[in-house]
Amino acid sequence: MIPEINISTLFLGPCKARDATDDEIYRAASDIGFLTITGVPGDCLTSENRKVLLSLFDINTDQKRKLMRRSFAPENPYIYRGWFGLQEGHATYKEGIDIGPDLIYPNRPIDPTDPLTEHTPLPKLRTWRLAAETYYRDMSNTAQVLTQSLARGLGLSEDYFSPSFEEQISTLRLIHYPIRTNKSFGKNENEYWIKHNGEPRYLLGADHIDSGFMTLLAQDGVEGLQAKMRNGDWITVPPRDGALAVNFGKLLERWTGHKVRATSHRVIGQGLVRHSIPFFYEPSINAVISHIPNCGEPFSPVTYGDHLWEATTKFVEQVGVANLRKPRGLQSTEISG
Repeated sequence: MIPEINISTLFLGPCKARDATDDEIYRAASDIGFLTITGVPGDCLTSENRKVLLSLFDINTDQKRKLMRRSFAPENPYIYRGWFGLQEGHATYKEGIDIGPDLIYPNRPIDPTDPLTEHTPLPKLRTWRLAAETYYRDMSNTAQVLTQSLARGLGLSEDYFSPSFEEQISTLRLIHYPIRTNKSFGKNENEYWIKHNGEPRYLLGADHIDSGFMTLLAQDGVEGLQAKMRNGDWITVPPRDGALAVNFGKLLERWTGHKVRATSHRVIGQGLVRHSIPFFYEPSINAVISHIPNCGEPFSPVTYGDHLWEATTKFVEQVGVANLRKPRGLQSTEISG
């Protein structure tokens, strides 16, 4: 089973109740690598707020095209941020938009040689924009207290990871999974069907491990997200109003010497339209990820921006852009224990 943890105590000061929550979170992070959290302050996780965010998918084709990345609309300048379209013939079948920190930090400078710093093309929808800004801030704050909890669980100062997130480049993604058609499978249809509880289901998101630090995912009430257990079984991560699914990425697993587990997951479909809203909590581009004393074997430090670009340009929605950013190397003061 996926543990469900109420994290309201994490927003308090030091106390026994917070210590108990820290223990629950660390056990889940180190064992299953997946958990569901409740107790997030505010109303960002209500069905009403989710409806506003997902209303972006109601814009017309012309409006959508103006937001598309260059890979999907060659006339546009956007490389890393913006809209990605449906692609047929793949196990992953989705469309959506990747929104960067300029949503709440509009004056952040752009490096024209680094697509990771580009601004996000956004629609001029005032109500949607306000909801998106609030959601981004709330997810950042929630991810921060979870990160502090993990640090305490690892026996580190709770602010150990904080310097790496001073100019974080976290991504808010809105996803629409349509019902698959025969055409969407291309020539590999047989490869994109699986059995779940004895019933056939098609893949909407291929089996993968997130590349970054931590993911906070809001689901829209339609099941489909599954996590892979250590014994190879796939278990459904149930969608719930007021709750977030949380999982951890390859970067954090490596950073903590595999004390935190990055878990494979996938999305399956059953003839229903599905939406989800993941928030990828990510360090700053120049944060140097280096060995934490007493956490596994030492490894060669890497700049987060270099790690992120190498990893994400392998995903289907970013194929073909890997050569548009050169490695930057270690440009920041290495974090030490």
